[in-house]
Amino acid sequence: MTDQSEVYQIDAVGLVCPLPILRFKKRTKDLPGGTLVDFLADDPTGRKDLQALCDITGHRIEWTREEEAGVTRYRISLA
Repeated sequence: MTDQSEVYQIDAVGLVCPLPILRFKKRTKDLPGGTLVDFLADDPTGRKDLQALCDITGHRIEWTREEEAGVTRYRISLA
């Protein structure tokens, strides 16, 4: 597993659609392919929206993990 210090983190907790995905797009636009990103969100539509974005961009959701207070952590590998 990759060391946590090598993973870029984006916190979108408390934001509602479409803001979490817009934040993800803005913060990842200049990152190189292969970068690992931990994306934290609590928006109930987040999984569907993130999967749609990944389908379009070629990014890959490596795994998801449910955390405290309804927050989901997504590990994404950028294309």
